Amino acid sequence: MTMAAVASQRENQVRALPGWGMFPLLLMLLLGDGGLLIYCLTLLSRPHLEPSDFWELFIPAVVALVTLIVLLTGLFTLQPNEARVLILFGKYKGTVRESGFHWANPFYTRSPKGRILQLQMSAGSQIQRTSPARFKISLRARTLNGEKLKVNDKRGNPVEIAAVIVWRVNDTAQAVFDVDDYEKYVQTQSETSLRHIASAYAYDNGEQDELTLRSGVDEISQALRRELQERLGKAGVVVDEARLTHLAYAPEIAQAMLRRQQAEAVIAARQKIVHGAVSMVEMALKDLADKQVVVLDDERRAAMVSNLMVVLCGEAEVHPVINTGTLYT
Repeated sequence: MTMAAVASQRENQVRALPGWGMFPLLLMLLLGDGGLLIYCLTLLSRPHLEPSDFWELFIPAVVALVTLIVLLTGLFTLQPNEARVLILFGKYKGTVRESGFHWANPFYTRSPKGRILQLQMSAGSQIQRTSPARFKISLRARTLNGEKLKVNDKRGNPVEIAAVIVWRVNDTAQAVFDVDDYEKYVQTQSETSLRHIASAYAYDNGEQDELTLRSGVDEISQALRRELQERLGKAGVVVDEARLTHLAYAPEIAQAMLRRQQAEAVIAARQKIVHGAVSMVEMALKDLADKQVVVLDDERRAAMVSNLMVVLCGEAEVHPVINTGTLYT
């Protein structure tokens, strides 16, 4: 058995007692105990009162009062999509997921990882203490909007990338016991996964049928979600969605990459223009030959091809030169 298997916890759902049944009962007992205390105080005004008669009623009444006050602290409420982890003297007892008003053992542990409060001392120093927040965990979907990260892609080009993660707690026991702080764990692992995914693919201009960050946004997002789920599963977290929200070259190479993209666009456009011009010249020569409009030798045919290519491929407007003589002068 591995160390991870020994340390891992699994959620055990339990039901707590209804709070609307326990609260009236405890309140009536508290009122009855208060009446008993008042009766004990009235005994002090009686003459010839034996001290033993007073203490036999007063001590149990005080003990009952303290006990009832402690039992009242076991009342708690849960909103929809909220759960409470029950721990008794360091032992996990279960998780309550049902929303409503409940009562449970008041000795169930309060969270030692509650909200940290900073206290300003008179000397200027600060101390920290932990507020006693119960083990309540939200089961609602949460959104982590990651910051822009600078990462080197597969080819070593620095790029800026960011993602948004939609996640929720699925196993409360794993979230509380298997990691120290599951919210911080989600944030750290999300950044790590995003860096790994960005470094595994090229930004663009990949080889034939190669998946790149820019051309395969959906596939990259799915790969990011799978890696996140593998990393965050040990914390009882489910990743509902992971999407890239920002993708660009780093500022230091953005201008150079822009010029490269512009050059590639110009080359692609020229290739298309040349391909179309060649097809049009071929069609023109074929029609002239088929219709026997003019018979050209190889030299004149080459001159016509050259002129047509200049006309069709030139960027500026072409001004023709009219030959007033014969074709061969």
